[in-house]
Amino acid sequence: MSAIIDKVRPRQAPSAESGPTVAVAFGGGGARGYAHIHIIEVLEEMGIRPVAISGASIGSIMGAGMASGMSGRDIRDYTLKLAGNRTEVMGKFWQTRPARLSELVDGGFRFGQFNVERIVRTFLPPQIAEDFDALEIPLSIVATDYYGHRQTLFESGDLFSAMAASAAIPAIFKPVRRDGRIYVDGGLFNPVPYDHLMGKADIVIGIDVVGAPQGDPSKPPTTIDSLYGVSQLMMQSILQLKLMAGPPDVFIRPPVSRFRVLDFLKAQQILDATATVRDEFRLKLEAAIAAWEMDPAAVRQG
Repeated sequence: MSAIIDKVRPRQAPSAESGPTVAVAFGGGGARGYAHIHIIEVLEEMGIRPVAISGASIGSIMGAGMASGMSGRDIRDYTLKLAGNRTEVMGKFWQTRPARLSELVDGGFRFGQFNVERIVRTFLPPQIAEDFDALEIPLSIVATDYYGHRQTLFESGDLFSAMAASAAIPAIFKPVRRDGRIYVDGGLFNPVPYDHLMGKADIVIGIDVVGAPQGDPSKPPTTIDSLYGVSQLMMQSILQLKLMAGPPDVFIRPPVSRFRVLDFLKAQQILDATATVRDEFRLKLEAAIAAWEMDPAAVRQG
């Protein structure tokens, strides 16, 4: 996969001063990505500040919040307040409607009629930086170059257009045009972009919130469930190949499969259902840290 990556700007790997350095990759999965909040909170509880973050789709948004200096509590409170107010959500969503008919029909019905750039600017908290250079933690965002048949890694310039490009789920959102290219959901090409963090930290973490189709095997899925279920299967197959080629030091899969990609109003339910991941993540990270402390050279450096 690395042979077809278009990198916008390389970074140098930081060196550890006291204890191992940590980097985290937040994967894509739509509303299932609310589970990332647990990971952010546990890192803070353990006093760990990542030296680098990467993200795909919803993971790019969660990563941007953390890299902008928002705490896990900040992200949780904003998410629950917004998701708990359907009236406010519908009001904000109305603000994202096409200003002109031409915006609606110009490619809208072929790829999805909603403008994801307008949506991220309307719904995301004001604490998120406008530009990569204003971030407190280096962040890389993966998007899929539709006509280039490859993934692109954004690490500089306008942050909101990069997040929008990474989160442009086909059939729901219009593709994003940036730098003369057309981009769609980064999770399609790289569901958990931990590979972009290899060599940048002593311990690399990957969080998979793609999930897998669930239901009654005796009943066929609906058309929309089939569409997104196939996407899940495709992304899981990509992940399986990546893990076989080289896994991160810590890999976590929160139990998110019961939720749909667009269950954004079910934030509390998703957080409640995935709370068990906190202890699992803490134990695995503590074990990785202990292994590094015993023999730093024995921990894979990418």
